[in-house]
This record gives sequence, C-alpha cells and structure tokens, in this order.
Amino acid sequence: QVQLTESGGGLVQAGGSLRLSCIASERTFKDYTMGWFRQAPGKEREIVATIDRRTINWGDRRTYYTDSVKGRFTISRDNAVNTLYLQMNSLKPEDTAVYYCAASGRDGLGYDLHDYDYWGQGTQVTVSS
Repeated sequence: QVQLTESGGGLVQAGGSLRLSCIASERTFKDYTMGWFRQAPGKEREIVATIDRRTINWGDRRTYYTDSVKGRFTISRDNAVNTLYLQMNSLKPEDTAVYYCAASGRDGLGYDLHDYDYWGQGTQVTVSS
C-alpha cells in the first residue's frame, strides 16, 4: 500500500506560479509511474502530466503533458526522497482545480486514470483573474 500526500496548493493570481509536491510513503516509489491529475467543480477528473518510472538516455525519463499545460507545467521526480513535483508557471484561471497525484504499477506513461492504483487526497489550486 502506497500513501501519497500532496502539498503546495494555494491561491495565486493569474500569471503566477506554484510548485506542488507529492510525498510517497514507500521506498518502492521508484517502481511506479507517477501522474498528476486535476478535477474542477462540476467536471470529471482529467490528466495533467505523467512521468515514467524507467529512465532512458542518460537518466532522462519520458513525460506526458495534456495540451493545455504544455510549455507551462513541468513534472519531475526525485526517487531519493520519494517525491513527485509539478512546477506550474503562467497559471490561468482555468487551471483552478483540486490537484491529485497518483501512482501506477503498470508499464507505460499511464494516460488513463484507471491505470493508477494509489491516489492522494488532493490539494486545492485557485487562480484568480
């Protein structure tokens, strides 16, 4: 059982930045593909970004971003401290949502929320115009 705890959410003006963190309870964090998802009021939970558990050339990892955040958000992970990050820049009011981190034990980048086995409780991000 992996417990995930998000932090770093808050209220920010449009154009501002926030950095979300997600700490995992288990050292097996390195064995999971990790993802960030978000859910706005009245909407379904949607994928934001994912990062593979495996490394490729020179330690890089494959990542995926939904179109609406490309160029503004960056997902990263530090396996030494069992932590996942989401750096969010140039925030927009439409980024307002509860943000969740999740862990998947399956191969691949985990494009579907049903691929994920463990979820955090979420952290609220509110972007004012």
